[in-house]
Amino acid sequence: MSLPATTTTIISTPTTKTPQPYHLSATRGNKPWQTATRKDQRPSLPTRLSLLRYRQQPPQPPLATAVLRRRSCCVSAATTESWDRLFDDAYRADVSIQTSSDDVIYAHSSILGLASPVFRTMFKRQSRSKRIFIVPIRGVPPEAVRVFIRFLYSSRYEENQMEEHVLSLLVLSHSYVIPRLKRECEFQLEHKYLNVDNAIDVFQLALLCDAPRLGIICHRLILKNFKAASLSDGWKVMKESHPILEKELLETVVDEAHRQKEKVKKANERKTYLQLYEAMEALVHICRDGCRTIGPHDKALDKHQEPCKYEACKGLESLVRHFAGCKLRVPGGCVQCKRMWQLLELHSRICIDPNVCRVPLCKNFKERSRRYKKKKDDIKWRILVRKILRTKSITGAPYFSLAASQFT
Repeated sequence: MSLPATTTTIISTPTTKTPQPYHLSATRGNKPWQTATRKDQRPSLPTRLSLLRYRQQPPQPPLATAVLRRRSCCVSAATTESWDRLFDDAYRADVSIQTSSDDVIYAHSSILGLASPVFRTMFKRQSRSKRIFIVPIRGVPPEAVRVFIRFLYSSRYEENQMEEHVLSLLVLSHSYVIPRLKRECEFQLEHKYLNVDNAIDVFQLALLCDAPRLGIICHRLILKNFKAASLSDGWKVMKESHPILEKELLETVVDEAHRQKEKVKKANERKTYLQLYEAMEALVHICRDGCRTIGPHDKALDKHQEPCKYEACKGLESLVRHFAGCKLRVPGGCVQCKRMWQLLELHSRICIDPNVCRVPLCKNFKERSRRYKKKKDDIKWRILVRKILRTKSITGAPYFSLAASQFT
């Protein structure tokens, strides 16, 4: 699947001058996606990948499954077979294509020029020699060149040929500006032939051939399976021929690991804030409605009631019972009592109307917080309340919805 180290492709602008060969690994240290640009103008790999996301074209249907239509008429199999036979028989061919193994492929200049602007420019500037145009296409397997030229005739290919020469066809379709074949190669690589072993080779070609979606998919695959990708043959070749690209890939791996750690950290913090919010809901539920064997003194409790919908009720029930009977009921005297004091103060800072609230000490804590607004502890409480309410507003509508406006 990987191209040889001496792969030659044409990447110059087709409409301005005759294409010049570009050697993928001829110069050590050069980036494979660069042509003749200054070093200080080369953006970093993360920058290129972020810019590529905005350059993606709308998804196109795969050519292999699309029905070719013109004026509501499907192209028949007989027509495509006629084009294949025209290529195979080389009837009145006027183009001689020279491949790497000195094989000659004959074609028609009118068809090649119509399919590719690069061929059209070459034929305009090249003088005929004995009524034959000579076109050298080297650096790729001769069979890949044959599949490429056949596609220009009939827009067809064999599945086994695509699997064997997909990378060469991607390079040729980009070099000779054949968008249909290029989209098909990208589609086949993305859905069938891309794996950890060839991800490095495909990634370099995606940067070279201006295939943004394919480059991003390869980059994600490398980050996800970095250990296996770093042991592949493609990584070893890239390390020798393009060390700058290797360095930039390593930097993106480090950045991705850091982002994953931050993501896990924020997820754990969000989980903690949601648990605190659920504890506040359960506390209001216990003090207002009652739950199982605990509740307000003026309400009769039904021991056979349905299971409580609040998961935190069971833990709060035992904590409230301990708080009611503990002899060291002072802040700092008992660990469980200290936790209960903190829950009561947190509730008071979220509660909207302490005058009608049935949670114990809610009004006292509210008045205390108003007296000490500028204290450092009060600032910490306000930050905690803001994070709890924001976290809940992301996952669902806040239970204390009116209190959210005081802290956001």
